[in-house]
Amino acid sequence: MGNRLVVLAWHNVEGTWCYPSRPGTGARGLAHQLASLARLATIVPLQPALDALKAGEPLPPRSVALTFDDGYQDSLDIAAPILEELDLPATFFLVPGLLSRDVRPWWEVLAWGFAQARAPAVRWDGRTLRTGGQAGRHSYRWAAERVKAVDRVTRESWIDELLSLLEPEGRADDERLFLDWEGARALARRGFAVGSHSMYHALLSRETSEEQLRDLANSRQQLECELGVPVGLLAYPNGTRLDYNGSTLHAAAQAGHTHALGAHAGLNLPSTPPYERPRFVLEPDRGFSETLLRRIFSRIAHVL
Repeated sequence: MGNRLVVLAWHNVEGTWCYPSRPGTGARGLAHQLASLARLATIVPLQPALDALKAGEPLPPRSVALTFDDGYQDSLDIAAPILEELDLPATFFLVPGLLSRDVRPWWEVLAWGFAQARAPAVRWDGRTLRTGGQAGRHSYRWAAERVKAVDRVTRESWIDELLSLLEPEGRADDERLFLDWEGARALARRGFAVGSHSMYHALLSRETSEEQLRDLANSRQQLECELGVPVGLLAYPNGTRLDYNGSTLHAAAQAGHTHALGAHAGLNLPSTPPYERPRFVLEPDRGFSETLLRRIFSRIAHVL
């Protein structure tokens, strides 16, 4: 028996404005990754595994838990059938504000803006940003890092400002990319666990202590009410160590969560703080061996 847990995370499966990839490569890649994991590791449900670690109880050898963030539509359309075929449990971290269409996925909307911009370049925040093609991708990544660094209200204002400058053609069609409440209920009905990914996908450390607690409490309450399932787990949006702070840890506990996870790489041990659980983030369109070697192998080769 073991006393360590590897938690893996994915976002989308097929390509999007923010995460472009060739059609079909995401589905094939995810299927290969999950089949490989099913052979290499013992796939365990996340909540019971974390509870066991916290209680000092042993886990099966080579324990791995699977998670998906943000609530992309292909979590239901592609990931869920693959998981069911392999009989693997997974936890899906959902955002009530996206499910209700109260907020838009700013990272996808901004990526669309740069990809479909009419202007060859725009001037914003003291910098000239070229649009379209590879130069546009570089500009998008720079602008995204800038808008990440502010609170949600300011971020939404900046996104509107950038879009007015970019004047993108067509529609982002971002609603098509994400689950609504009925899609979330379908995941729950199929037996998958659901966790909170915050109310509005704000980077919590940029918000006040009061807003963080309000956000996390409301998110958990809405998910439990709408889906009829317990929601004990939280995944911090973006999830680096800069994206949560002491107030966030307190708010996560006050909101009723038993564990919270980031996106910084590491192993979960009995000594790991329950509100700072690490995860390894994977890309489905990359070969499993490539991703393993590039981002994971040096840390968990002795586990897997």
